Amino acid sequence: MIKLRNGVLIPKMGLGTFLMNDEEAYNAVLSAIEIGYRHIDTAQMYQNEAVIGRAIKDSKVDRKELFITTKLMYHHSKENTKLKIMESLEKLQTNYLDLILIHWPSHDDSINLQTWQVFEELLEQGIVRAIGVSNFSRYQLLKLFEGAKVKPHVNQIEHHFNLPQIATKKFLLEHDIQTIGYAPLIRGRIFSDSLKAMVEPIAIRHNATIAQVAIAWGLAKGAIMIPKSTSKERQLENYESLNLKLDLEDIEKLDNIAAGKRYYSDPANNTYGKYIK
Repeated sequence: MIKLRNGVLIPKMGLGTFLMNDEEAYNAVLSAIEIGYRHIDTAQMYQNEAVIGRAIKDSKVDRKELFITTKLMYHHSKENTKLKIMESLEKLQTNYLDLILIHWPSHDDSINLQTWQVFEELLEQGIVRAIGVSNFSRYQLLKLFEGAKVKPHVNQIEHHFNLPQIATKKFLLEHDIQTIGYAPLIRGRIFSDSLKAMVEPIAIRHNATIAQVAIAWGLAKGAIMIPKSTSKERQLENYESLNLKLDLEDIEKLDNIAAGKRYYSDPANNTYGKYIK
């Protein structure tokens, strides 16, 4: 577990649910919880909150044992932002969220702040336990700080050894903002011949898999990791990355792979931070 700035504990490993249809999401959440996952990451944009809520209920695991994260799709008026979040609570069959994130920043800093002020209200009311952002750059965060009463507890960003986010993570650390890393397997490209050739020797030496090495690298860098998998076998493989301790030499070799390449949208040029009143 990692302690956020406000004392809330968040599991180091979570299940990502991006691009899962209803059947996949339901079965994936059930199997992940059975394995031991207690952090489930979803988003309004994924359109699977309702089925995830049903899976969580059917798992019979006490709600207090789980950490549920969702993300606000687009930006809205303050009133509609509250309504959208209440809809997520209803779909997820819970009366509180452990973490709510702005999924993508608006290119209008005042809109980001307006959304953030609603998050701060919900935090104060106890409807959410922690608040954060996703895909925010250092510059977008600095603008948000200008009007925020509470700095984000987390920033969820693309994070893998091909995009180590060194400058962004240094900035987050300075402001006591936790990094949550998505796409640890580089959208499957970690299994490409070029990357596989560099990672496989490390995996063999540790009697581990390539995926486990990639996830363990992120954990070693202090990030919370949320790999996605619909396969129970792969979920277990990913979960066991928590037990893999890479050597300093391994980490340095993986660091040297860095090409600074994104496989998801650039926060400064994203098309998802729309304002829909």
